[in-house]
Amino acid sequence: LMRALQGCRGRGVVVGTVTLCLAAGWALQTPGGVSLVVSQPNINATVAQNILLSVEYTCKGVATIEWKHVSSWGTTNIVEWRSGNYVNISTVYKDRVTTFENGSIQLQNVGMRDAGYYFVTVTEEHGTNAYGTIVVNVYEIIYEDLHFVAVLFAFLAAVSAILICLMWLCNKSLHLFQKKTTHKLTASTTEEIELETIEC
Repeated sequence: LMRALQGCRGRGVVVGTVTLCLAAGWALQTPGGVSLVVSQPNINATVAQNILLSVEYTCKGVATIEWKHVSSWGTTNIVEWRSGNYVNISTVYKDRVTTFENGSIQLQNVGMRDAGYYFVTVTEEHGTNAYGTIVVNVYEIIYEDLHFVAVLFAFLAAVSAILICLMWLCNKSLHLFQKKTTHKLTASTTEEIELETIEC
């Protein structure tokens, strides 16, 4: 009995899989379908850079394109438009988004809050959908570290210049002191020689 049940389950899975494949093939062959290609699913950007979220859709009818942004700060609707008609841009993205006929958008002056997942949905007028996802990573330019290194380098250069000047002054002073001592020694020896000569 157990073997018979396992055989039925196995046949049920096979029949279900075949049915699903046939339904998917039928859906792909139905006229008026929509397809979407995401050319760059991962984008790395730095703060204040402009980025292009590039996609390409094909559709026999009129399509509606919708972009959403999902991050740790929540979900935001960016823009929605119908090919050849209206464009509805969210107030958060006003003056920062440019739309293109192929379904792509350009984000200008990105910030750290722009990192996350961007979901695009292309819906054909008959109800067929296509979905795409782009992951955007935004990195800060670490000016503080570069500034620290530059200040440290300038400080070390100034300290080394001061030390070199001090060493030069010490060397000059020592040289002058040695000259004076040598001059005094020669003067005292000549006085002794003169005294000896007088005594003789």
